[in-house]
Amino acid sequence: MTRLQAPIRRSEVYARSSVPLANGTFTLDGRLIVSHHPMYKTPQRVSIFTGPDTLEPFPSAAWNTPRAHSDDWLDAVQGLRTDTQGRVWLLDMGTRTGITPKFVIWDCATDALAQMIRLPSSVLNEYSEPNDFVIDERHGAVYIADEGAGNGGDGSRAALIVVDTNTGRARRRLEGRPGIRAENCPIMLGGSEVTREPEDGQRRGLRIGVDGIALDHAGEWLYYGPLTGPSIWRLRTRDLLDGSLDDDELQRRAECYADRPNTGGMWMDAEDNLYLTEVAGASVGCIGASNRSYQRVLTRDDLRWPDDVIPGPDGALYVVVSQLPAAPPLGGGQCQPSFPFIVLRFWPEVGAS
Repeated sequence: MTRLQAPIRRSEVYARSSVPLANGTFTLDGRLIVSHHPMYKTPQRVSIFTGPDTLEPFPSAAWNTPRAHSDDWLDAVQGLRTDTQGRVWLLDMGTRTGITPKFVIWDCATDALAQMIRLPSSVLNEYSEPNDFVIDERHGAVYIADEGAGNGGDGSRAALIVVDTNTGRARRRLEGRPGIRAENCPIMLGGSEVTREPEDGQRRGLRIGVDGIALDHAGEWLYYGPLTGPSIWRLRTRDLLDGSLDDDELQRRAECYADRPNTGGMWMDAEDNLYLTEVAGASVGCIGASNRSYQRVLTRDDLRWPDDVIPGPDGALYVVVSQLPAAPPLGGGQCQPSFPFIVLRFWPEVGAS
């Protein structure tokens, strides 16, 4: 696959954090909320920027504080998104302490809990790490990417989880299928492979299943792919929501959409251009709708493992930088993070391709 050089784009550091970051979302009134990557084991789980370099706990300090005999708090959050009603959806994986994975849905207008949806054990396995997700308001559903990389998992048992937002009913789909499972695509940084140390103490190459996930603006297609894998796939939402289709038939209807490098977060614009964070390439790329070809659109030295790309209120795209290989489970003490952690913004060209 040819990776075209990134064209020059106007970009700048938008915000700085003294605490490691993971993903982000904007409230309807333009405030940036960020999660803190669980691998860093920070006391903070989720925060909101109150200035360019100041943070406060979100939705409150109490929600960021562990409690015994209850799982009504935030334990391990990466994915977070805002719906059209102004509610912020926080996906708590529960992986730090083993509490029940759940959505905490916060109404920013009333500053109150709107809803909580717990994921049943029937849609999870011992390696589950329900990370990123998209909200499909047209169909009353949420689609979750379960990476299959928790508890030392190698991404081979990754899956999609489909949640009915009205009933809370959830189904696990396509576990271990092409486009879902991790592929043997090493993540190389500085000439060395990124590794992790599982419970047996032997370091292995990092393999992560379905991670990036995006929905087109018509709500017709869901786009997804493993973090370690060479392709993006897509599936019609009507097929994914059809409970009469088994996984074999669902996989037959899935389409390998485009080639790309190892990428994390994804977002699709109104023209169906798909933006992706290239984790080892210090870049953001785009798969153009017109030619389905991957092209780097932004490259900067300080894009150290860009984890998420999200639209902002000003027409810019924002990139949350996690420096994940510096986290203790991956760095092994050999790599230290560079403070502060940053959120970048850039202005994409109209009709990028």
